[in-house]
Amino acid sequence: MAALRNARATSAGGVVHRSAAGHTEIVLVHRRHPRLWALPKGTPDAGESLEETALRETREETGLEVELEAPLRSITYFFVRGRTRFHKAVHFFLMRPVGGDVAQHDHEFDEVRWFQLEEALEIMTHATERSVVEEAASVIARRASATAPRRASTGEASS
Repeated sequence: MAALRNARATSAGGVVHRSAAGHTEIVLVHRRHPRLWALPKGTPDAGESLEETALRETREETGLEVELEAPLRSITYFFVRGRTRFHKAVHFFLMRPVGGDVAQHDHEFDEVRWFQLEEALEIMTHATERSVVEEAASVIARRASATAPRRASTGEASS
């Protein structure tokens, strides 16, 4: 049997978040066969930057119009297709929705849904993508604490 050929692949995608009833929610894409709950992501078109790819793929796969907020970690993994072993890097960005509707997602996925953060982490298929969502949750929490109003001191000043 001949050895596999090696190749590299790149994708980009996003962790889209919103606040609902005091909880952080993120959007996941779902495929029934093979079963998958994942973050939206895809391959760059010719001449596209990673940021442009992440925005376009997230829009196409989720039906949401989104804006970039911050870069997140990249993940890498290997997979085999045919006689080629790919080393793939996926670059993720934190995003917020500014329009659109998950009902308008493309045909690539069977379902697109918002989940509370904790539930999303439980059902996601890939541990590497869960680590990206955990990083996003930390960024969101730091931003929330930085913008929260400071409580005034209740102690009396000493003279």
